[in-house]
Amino acid sequence: MNCFQESRRIVIKIGSSTLTHKSGHINIRRMEQIVKILSDIHNSGKDLILVSSGAIAVGVGKLGLRERPSDTASKQAAAAVGQCELMYLYDKMFAEYNHSVSQVLMTRDIIEDEHRKQNAMNAFRRLIDFGTIPIVNENDTVAVDEIEFGDNDTLSAIVAKLTGADVLVLMSDIDGLYSGNPRTNPDVQLIPKVEKITPEIESIAEEAGSSRGTGGMITKIHAAQIAVEAGIDMAIINGEHPEQLYQLFDGETVGTHFTARRNDPEGE
Repeated sequence: MNCFQESRRIVIKIGSSTLTHKSGHINIRRMEQIVKILSDIHNSGKDLILVSSGAIAVGVGKLGLRERPSDTASKQAAAAVGQCELMYLYDKMFAEYNHSVSQVLMTRDIIEDEHRKQNAMNAFRRLIDFGTIPIVNENDTVAVDEIEFGDNDTLSAIVAKLTGADVLVLMSDIDGLYSGNPRTNPDVQLIPKVEKITPEIESIAEEAGSSRGTGGMITKIHAAQIAVEAGIDMAIINGEHPEQLYQLFDGETVGTHFTARRNDPEGE
């Protein structure tokens, strides 16, 4: 058995490009697939925490805007509208499989203050004890530069640390980390395992991105740095194929696996 098979507590991050069509509207078929698979994984006895992007993208679609706004107030308004729709859909879909969800909205200042950080940890612990599936997002409606995480890849890694997760899985619009940019170079190869994040790995990651998310491959590498240094294994898989979650937790090689640092006090 590998670390994903043996994992008990899992944080899964779903990006905007996985949840939405290019129009910004929810990809209902894919969301239903993801919820069904996550419900099944939860039924197997694993604790699940979901970090879900998509509030602004869904809000843009629901408000009938032509494109994602660039000004802060409009993004906050889109997030407020989109977060309601997103949680309504998650609640409705998970309820079909007899699972309850809970909403946790976060800003960076929560983890920078030890008292508030402990309160957040306590809340997560109790929500998991109650058997709910916490659904986490940045509080985009009120977040400003000083208190925002900036991307949900980073947020998911921080949540994995806060909740004592065993593994972190990022569902993206790409199969994993490649040796170059697969969108411009068809000859690049998927890297199945990264045991150490080197400057070369970071350089490769800077070449790739996503059109509907706020991050790209480089933010996933930054998330991996946070996770692996905390002893948490991380995988990047393609969110367009939710069934890969089954493969991953059945022990198959899927996407790119970033191996956690364990028993290595010098960090070598």
